[in-house]
Amino acid sequence: MPVPDRSIRICADRGGTFCDVHASFPDPDNNAERKDIVVKLLSQDPNNYRDAPTEGIRRILEIVTGEKIPRGQVLETSKIDYIRLSTTVATNALLERKGHKHALLITKGFKDLLLIGNQARPKIFDLNIRRPPPLYSTVLEVDERVTLVGYTSDPQAEQHGVQFDENGKVTRGYRGKGWDGEGDAEGPGEIVQGLSGEAVRIMKRPDLDAVKQSLQTFYDDGFRSIAIVFCHSYTFPEHEQQVGDLARSIGFTHVSESSRLLPMIKMVPRGVSSTADAYLTPILRDYLDGFFAGFDEKLKDGRLRSPRVEFMGSDGGLLDLTNFTGLKSILSGPAGGVVGYALTSWDEQKRHPIIGLDVGGTSTDVSRFDGRYEVVYETTTAGVTIQSPQLDINTVAAGGGSCLNFRNGLFLAGPESAGAEPGPACYRKGGPLAVTDANLVLGRLVPDYFPKIFGKSEKEPLDTDASRSAFEALAKEINANQEKQLELDEIVYGFIKVANETMARPIRALTEARGYALSKHILASFGGAGGQHACEIAQLLGIKTILIHRYSSILSAYGLALADRVFELQQPSSTFYTPGNRSTLVSRLDKLDADVRAELARQGFEGEHLHTERMLNMRFEGTDTALMVLPDGKDGDGHEDFEAAFKRVYKTEFGFLLDTKSVIVDDIKVRGIGKTFDSLGESVYAEVAKLATQAVDTKKADTTWSVYFDRVGRVKDTPVYLLPSLDVGDVIEGPAMIIDNTQTIVLIPGAKAVLTSKHLYITLE
Repeated sequence: MPVPDRSIRICADRGGTFCDVHASFPDPDNNAERKDIVVKLLSQDPNNYRDAPTEGIRRILEIVTGEKIPRGQVLETSKIDYIRLSTTVATNALLERKGHKHALLITKGFKDLLLIGNQARPKIFDLNIRRPPPLYSTVLEVDERVTLVGYTSDPQAEQHGVQFDENGKVTRGYRGKGWDGEGDAEGPGEIVQGLSGEAVRIMKRPDLDAVKQSLQTFYDDGFRSIAIVFCHSYTFPEHEQQVGDLARSIGFTHVSESSRLLPMIKMVPRGVSSTADAYLTPILRDYLDGFFAGFDEKLKDGRLRSPRVEFMGSDGGLLDLTNFTGLKSILSGPAGGVVGYALTSWDEQKRHPIIGLDVGGTSTDVSRFDGRYEVVYETTTAGVTIQSPQLDINTVAAGGGSCLNFRNGLFLAGPESAGAEPGPACYRKGGPLAVTDANLVLGRLVPDYFPKIFGKSEKEPLDTDASRSAFEALAKEINANQEKQLELDEIVYGFIKVANETMARPIRALTEARGYALSKHILASFGGAGGQHACEIAQLLGIKTILIHRYSSILSAYGLALADRVFELQQPSSTFYTPGNRSTLVSRLDKLDADVRAELARQGFEGEHLHTERMLNMRFEGTDTALMVLPDGKDGDGHEDFEAAFKRVYKTEFGFLLDTKSVIVDDIKVRGIGKTFDSLGESVYAEVAKLATQAVDTKKADTTWSVYFDRVGRVKDTPVYLLPSLDVGDVIEGPAMIIDNTQTIVLIPGAKAVLTSKHLYITLE
């Protein structure tokens, strides 16, 4: 039976080591049901293919259609419903400093502002401070200047401030400290009302002819990307827009205006974010152009009957091509995994908080879910502080490909990674020792069940001998330096312990350091190497329950299939949160709400599939720490209660309240969410509670293997079960291993696993 048009749904996650592709298509025997396919391939294999996601999609189309498609052929997309991608292209460009050269245009007198930064000194006792260089290549100071009328800490700011009518015309000038006694402000200059409601004095407008000459010089020197950052542009963006339009008319292909990217107060993070966007977006666009070149024209035209292409943003929502930028893609890869574990592990009735542990090839990503995605608005990645909504994900450089070294008497795991090319020693490409090699030597990976994709032919299995001989050489070096002679297994397991501790550290930072009891959490483990470490990490942390999804090794790709389409609008505000101002704030929220709904309706979402979240960015007067909050239901007058929500979140975050201070609203924001699926069915906890369980006979094991466990040593006949051959309700007790096509799960002694319809539900003694 032929595959119907627009019926194949494809999600691809290109990580640092592996590219995972998940696809679903109608079951030929029963069109109401959908069948799943999983393809896993190396992210980089230049000898065999140019782009991993394109190659993965080619293999999917071959499997589904049953037709042979040669590599390099332009792929026909009529059978595809959508392609969803998450990519680490921008992240890697930032980490490796391989972004696009660009120029920074900034207000005259602020040339070195982004170089000086916020004067943070993370390594205060270092004698040789090595500051990461700025992302931009050159700076142009633009002779323009606006300033705000009045001063921030004026106790009578509202009485002294400039007053405007409904059309933004001045009805009464400034009357506070510093007024010149003649005009409407502290000095000469036109007074206008900014987007935030603040009075802005235009001291100098830019000379556009002079700016055009300078931009033409940059263009002639080969620059095609610029970042524009002017003082107070968050509330008065006109000058940035004029210069931006000028740059586009000259032919610059990418222009990052800070006021368009994120209209928020604080010039340094706004400026750095703009330079990051100008640095990363062209690289991302080049990659996406290459990706689209592998498919027919229909994929990129964005029409209603064409296949949709969607991208995972750093905040866990899907974006279309026009809204996807380098700045929004920095956490694109790990965000898919967070969505995947959050939606498959959460139970609205029990409300157990969940820790997500994503152990990949290059790094481990840790996050927490408690019914809502935890979002942060300012993050530092590779020494660059960026202002953009991102999921709160802590990353450590410890994964399956992390290099193992013995230095100065210490066992080290990471931060260097063997990557996909050459990969760990066992990948048959002459790579260094890595965590994967340690798991292989300890018996926690069985080469016969591991994908045979290694060596020059891409068909060879893992090379255990290469790992063992490299460890034996390292063991000689370690034992030569000390009196107590360690066995090979003890040394190899020592590296695993170091890697486990490195992975546990950010989990403590997300929980105990913020006042959450670790023991009340559930560990959702995923990522290719997660199953080998989950039980021991849970034991380290005192967590008793572990969830491992059937698709845990490709959960970042599976999460893309569950993710929502999002669209947000944000505006600056500079308003005291008082009963008198509340109606103005609500009407501004209503206006943004309507605009967000209109955009998502254009993208095809309506009715119960579309809802919005309204937020205010609030702070106490005299502080500079604003918190973005959702309302806590309604207050006594039936209005959204933002103040109670702000005080609750502030108390949780800082442990005290400034009750004598007024509350200021810095920004208003509406986030629209278009649901892409109806329901995931009952939760895993509800299923376990009513499941009829039965112990598995060890005869059901596919084989036995010699595996090393802490405190027990080698267990020569550890049973190895194949996940597809187990039945729902089967109970397996450790020590044991459970394996499928894409993952190996190690059950330590004392662990008990119950197989449910979609998870392995593991409990520790």
